[in-house]
This record gives sequence, structure tokens and C-alpha cells, in this order.
Amino acid sequence: MRGVDDAPADKSAASWDFAAVRAEFDLPEGFAQSVLAEAEETATNARELAGDRDDATDLPFVTIDPPGAKDLDQALLVERRPGGGYRVSYAIADLGAFVIPDGAIDNDARRRGQTLYLPDGNIPLHPPLLSEGAASLLPGETRPAVLWRIDTDSDGQPTSVDVRRALVRSIERFDYEGVQAALERGTSHPSIEVLADFGRLRRARAVERGALELQLPEQQITCGARGDWSLALRLRTEVDAWNAEISLLTGMCAARMMLAAGVGVVRTLPDADSEELRRLRRSATTLGIEWPAGTSVAELLAGLDPDRPESLALYTDSTRLLRGAGYTAFDGGAPEGATHAGIGGPYAHVTAPIRRLVDRFATEVCLAVNSDSPVPEWTRAALADLPSLMGISDTLAAKVERACLDQVEAWVLAERIGQWFQAVVLRADETKAEVLLTDPPVLAKCAGAGMPEGGHVTLKLLDVDVAARTVSFERVTG
Repeated sequence: MRGVDDAPADKSAASWDFAAVRAEFDLPEGFAQSVLAEAEETATNARELAGDRDDATDLPFVTIDPPGAKDLDQALLVERRPGGGYRVSYAIADLGAFVIPDGAIDNDARRRGQTLYLPDGNIPLHPPLLSEGAASLLPGETRPAVLWRIDTDSDGQPTSVDVRRALVRSIERFDYEGVQAALERGTSHPSIEVLADFGRLRRARAVERGALELQLPEQQITCGARGDWSLALRLRTEVDAWNAEISLLTGMCAARMMLAAGVGVVRTLPDADSEELRRLRRSATTLGIEWPAGTSVAELLAGLDPDRPESLALYTDSTRLLRGAGYTAFDGGAPEGATHAGIGGPYAHVTAPIRRLVDRFATEVCLAVNSDSPVPEWTRAALADLPSLMGISDTLAAKVERACLDQVEAWVLAERIGQWFQAVVLRADETKAEVLLTDPPVLAKCAGAGMPEGGHVTLKLLDVDVAARTVSFERVTG
């Protein structure tokens, strides 16, 4: 739900708020005074705390984020190399310049794990003075950053990787839809005019690796002029995918660096078992989707038309292949099974340190390895705890997001009990189905047998419990 559209600055102006969700999950309100005081001190002394670093302020970085976002982790520049291939310069906010090891901010961040995004305001990992100010890669501001330089060949495969601390200065802030529109007009900004070419190359390499791309639309909560909440479906643009490929490339380079050094923390996902793959093949057959012999899951999914209901159903079934993701920390040698099946290789989180705890520690490992220096002791000491801390945080984030969506779905349907709705069946078994309503775009469960996956059904809304955040449908037949 990051980048909720037009959330009201005055929360009291909204017809409903999410106080019940915040209370249910005991979400923190603000920061302790000790955390705020440390943030003010480090923000004031950022230049001194940043230390000696390369001056890369001449590079014309730009950012691509949801509209209204202020916690800007990444700035990018993609160029063709004179001798062929590409150079990706990727600046990542350097929280190491602001967070004192074992200090108030550090300890508080370990408890939080990540930024939580709610429709009426986020619950940041770090104090806004840092996350939306001194550490954020805001346009026109010189900021300490961790600068990744990745050179690739003409096929988009990395040939050299360098990471070091630098000072950077973003010159423009874009959002996904704006970049997509500029691309279609042929007026892309020079810093990202080759992003499309490079992104397509990396997508092709991803399919070859076996990476799974599920082009499911995103339920997006929007706020109207009167403060009322509604739902819309946001389809993933090409720019979303290409921008994500830059982050994935960086994370894969980081993982290989740490695995080679035998110390670090990577994001992992085990390979799907044979039964899950057989189940997916059965689903494809039921949906009428041809699966030619020798075609991988990645190739099949990449070739589907995301606008077709049977594709949505197979994407939904494919989410089973992505269950079990976590983090693996290691020190003293690379562990077994340190790959991510959904990405098709080793992968680490290093590109969102403002919003995710683990990225700061993985980044410190990469900086040390790249400079052939010892990994800081405070970083090594934290590695073993990171998988558990992030696991708890990921679980909470998923529950909060689902609760917010359930709440808005209940609000928008509360006055429509007894009405009929058209829906697409995403997943079904002998007794129930998971469906996506066409309008409003509500994701719901419906009791009943015989509902065809990928098919259209008519549903009747039986009941809505706003307090419990539940809705109840039955299939209309005949």
C-alpha cells in the first residue's frame, strides 16, 4: 500500500480512520524522546558523521517513487558504455551516516523492522527527520549515499561491480506513471532514456534464470476529496518492472559478494516441490492454458496476457510457489541453499535502508568486502538476529496491509447488501473460492462448490460487518 493516493493531510477530515487497526496490532505512535534527540543530533552533524567519501554530485541522478513519497531510498542513472554494454549507477540512502551502532535509533529500528504503510499515514522505521529529510535522496539536496556502479555487457550481464560511500545529488523526482507517459511520448529524461532497453534485457535474463513474474494487479486504497476511502486496481506498468530490475540486479550483485566472502545476510526462498508444480500444471490445464513441453514456469508466466481472467487465476495459483521466503545469515562460509527460487539465484536486500532494517547491515558487509576491509564488529554481531527480526516484521506488515484492505472493502460495501456483483474466480476448491470483484475491486472469499477458476461468476452480497472487517457473498446461479 506504499504510495496511497491523496491521503488527507488532516486525518480528522476522513470519514473513517484506521485507529482500530493501529490499536489491534499495537502499532507505535511516534518515537521516544531519546530517539528523536539522537536523530536531531545526527542530522545536524551529518556532514561530519559522513566522513571522507567520493564526490559524485556531478552525476545526474533521478528518483522514481509513488506520488507523494518522501522517504526516497534510491536514485539511479543508466547509461550506455562507449565500448558497448551499460553502466548502472545506483545511489542508495546511507543510513550508516546517521544511525549510531547500538544507539537509540538503532535499537528502536530493530524493534520496528520496517516502515508500515497505512492509508492514513505511515509508521516509519526511522524518525521522519531522517527518513523524509536528512537521509532521503530528495531532489536538489546533497546527500550521503552508498553508490553502486555496475557495468554490464550488451546482454545486461554484470561484468564489474563497485560499491563505496559517496556524496550524491538527485536532480529530478519522478513517479512511475509520469515516467511511463514520458516514455510513450518519446520524451524520457536523459538519465533514464535507456532504462527501457536495459530493463527489457534484464527481464529476458530473469526469465532465463527461472525468475517468476506474477503480473497481478495491486489493490490500491485512495482517498476522495471528502475524506472517504475507496478502492482501485493499479496495473503494473513497464516502468515498474524495469525499475525493479535495477534493484534486483543490485541485490543479486550484493548477494554474490557476501557469499564469496562467507559473511552476510541474504533473502532466500526454497525451490518449489514437485507436487506444487504438478498442481500448477493441473491448474493450467483446467484454465485452458497451453503449457508446451520444455517450457519453464518462468517462460509460461512471462508469456501470459495479464488482462485475461485465466492469466489472473494462474498467477494467483503461482503464488504458492513463492511461499516460505525468509532471510539467511551466515558468518564463516557460504551456507547451503542460499538462493531465492522466485528470482532464480542469490539475492540480498540492500536498496531500501530507510524503509527496511536488514538493508543497512547487508550494505555494511558489502562496503567492507569491496574495500577489502574487516566487516565492522557491530555488523557481525547483529547478523544472527536479523532473520528473526525481519520475519516478525514481515508477518506484521502483511497482517496490517490485509487488515486495512479488509476495512476499506467493508466500508465501500456496507450500503450495498443484497446487490449483485460480477467477479473473476482466482482460486477455487470443493467448498469455496477466492474471487476478485470487477467493481469495486474487492478481493473476497465466497462459499460454494463448482466455481470455475478463471471464470466469471455473479455474486450476491449477503452481509457486511464493518467492525469485524468481513464481507459475505454467495454465488447467484440460474
